[in-house]
Amino acid sequence: MNHRILPTLLLAALACIHGAAHAEKADRAKPMNIEADALRHDELKATSVFSGRVVMTKGTIVLRGARLDVRQDVDGYQYGVVTAEAGKRAFFRQKRDTAAGAPEEFIEGEGEVIEYDGKADNVRFIRRAELRRYRGSVLSDEITGAVIVYNNLTDVFTVDGQRTPATNAAGDAPAPGGRVRAVLSPKDPPPGAAAPEPATPSSAPALRPSDSLGGGAR
Repeated sequence: MNHRILPTLLLAALACIHGAAHAEKADRAKPMNIEADALRHDELKATSVFSGRVVMTKGTIVLRGARLDVRQDVDGYQYGVVTAEAGKRAFFRQKRDTAAGAPEEFIEGEGEVIEYDGKADNVRFIRRAELRRYRGSVLSDEITGAVIVYNNLTDVFTVDGQRTPATNAAGDAPAPGGRVRAVLSPKDPPPGAAAPEPATPSSAPALRPSDSLGGGAR
């Protein structure tokens, strides 16, 4: 497969690239379980701050980082912001619903900051963002950019490359980067699908029936 680099600032609607899997919808209603070295909880503000080797699980969702800020609104929706250690990236992983008999699929992502919005049911990867999709243990698709938003409800990925200005404050040339990059595997054909028939060249003359062996008009 040829790897393709997409020279755009905004790559949207990469949802259901293979059309056979969706994000695990049940995760939204699952409880949030968190492990960390330390916890500071504010009952009045309904906020909690976990720090030190934080691991959060919510159904099939896994979030890991150095710090996790969690709050809950009056309707019970949960929001989390995971921050990585300096020079590192926080980690996200979620299983996707697949058809019976199909291989398991997972979404993995990394970023210096990862924001989880329980009400909108989306995940936002900020700075050095990367999103990968695995079919079984095989890497299927990979997307990188400055900011990536993954919506669990609609299965839409939005990627922003955040192009750098022509020159920096010192007047020097800008650093490389600022572009979205994606590697997308071709969609698997459905089982039993017939191969497409080759198209007839438009320049070929049309064939007409003839009653004579010589093929002349009568």
